[in-house]
Amino acid sequence: MYAPAYPQDPLTELYPDVYLLHGSIRMGPGMTMNRNMLVLRHADELTLVNPVRMDEANLARLEALGTVKHVVRLGDFHGLDDAFYCERYACLFWAQPQQATYTTPKPDQLISAESESPVPGSEFFTFNTARYPEAALFIPRHKLLITTDSVQYHADWSYFSTFTSIVFRLLGFRIGLNIGPPWRKRVTPKGQSLKADFEQLLALDFDALVAAHGVLLPTNARPMLAELVERTFAE
Repeated sequence: MYAPAYPQDPLTELYPDVYLLHGSIRMGPGMTMNRNMLVLRHADELTLVNPVRMDEANLARLEALGTVKHVVRLGDFHGLDDAFYCERYACLFWAQPQQATYTTPKPDQLISAESESPVPGSEFFTFNTARYPEAALFIPRHKLLITTDSVQYHADWSYFSTFTSIVFRLLGFRIGLNIGPPWRKRVTPKGQSLKADFEQLLALDFDALVAAHGVLLPTNARPMLAELVERTFAE
């Protein structure tokens, strides 16, 4: 009924009330890669962003933090484990409309740039040009930007099989900050560009970034992304 819990690290606190689960997924024979979930706490309420199914030890850590009230899907290509959490905790599910890759669960709350986030003091950003839904969540108090596939920071190839790491490099991924090449190719409308969306994203005052893949980039994320946007869209 649900995908299994794949190998993962213990739930780790990144900032006060911001926790990271760095885990993995098996996509096929010889193909594994990492995945991340963020857990955001407000009082005793928890919001899960980019859900990844936890093993029993991490579920115990999660439930010791508070009560899961919200599940947030920021990217259309992620959603494998959303139903597990929604059904286990009977919580509200947030997503943009017109989800194509994972059509269930149906959103209880729709994400837009104008939507009030379930985490007080944070705000949504949406890629309005993209053909498939993609959003980000900005937490100003930590100057932290949470993304899915659009922007990723890889400091290593943790949880990547050798074969998958080779494939990713052939697709254009590098150690460092990446605008996801397969994501960009799939979501960009024919004859158009996502540059304006990224320029709007750069108007947010973030310094750190963590995506659904890779690891935390703790500082200088905004100037690094600005340089990457200029280089990418000049090609």
